[in-house]
Amino acid sequence: MAQRLATEYVNASMRLTEVQMSQFVHKVYDPHVRQRVKVLDNGGQVVVLEDDGGEEVHLPFERKDGYYVCEMSFRLEKPHLTNVMRLLFAAFKGSGMVTRIYNGFMMMYYYQEGRVRKIVEYSRDSYKLVFEFKDATADLQQVYRNNDVELEIARIRKDVNALLDQRFIASEADVDRIDDELRHCSRRLFVLEA
Repeated sequence: MAQRLATEYVNASMRLTEVQMSQFVHKVYDPHVRQRVKVLDNGGQVVVLEDDGGEEVHLPFERKDGYYVCEMSFRLEKPHLTNVMRLLFAAFKGSGMVTRIYNGFMMMYYYQEGRVRKIVEYSRDSYKLVFEFKDATADLQQVYRNNDVELEIARIRKDVNALLDQRFIASEADVDRIDDELRHCSRRLFVLEA
């Protein structure tokens, strides 16, 4: 298994309510990671996470519209702090790009509200899409709401009625042409209604 060299959070963000902020401050369960909280004059807070090896990360939370918003970009190398940050980011529905760097390649995770939406593997020469979230429910709802087939069936039935009206008053020469059009309409209706 490949050894992870570092993890980078790029243009990542979290948006917490006051209750969530309180939970965030008390959520670190790793005995190798300590935390401090600095309260700022404007009501914001800076949460500092530090592991036994001295690596630390500063997470600045600003007060915006009744929420604590943290916008962050940083690099972690130690496994304890990396694991704590991964758990916090997922639990508190972080969004942004997280890059896990290995020897010879990188894995880029695109998060939206704490869930991985896409994973791309980049190597020196190429990239490969590993995973992409597909919202099957939304796709099915769109298909269900799509009424193009019903509209085409209604149009064909209207055309059939018009062709039948024409057939009653048509000359012998026009009846064959109208019958061909009726056959085409009936085949198309059979396909659409199936």
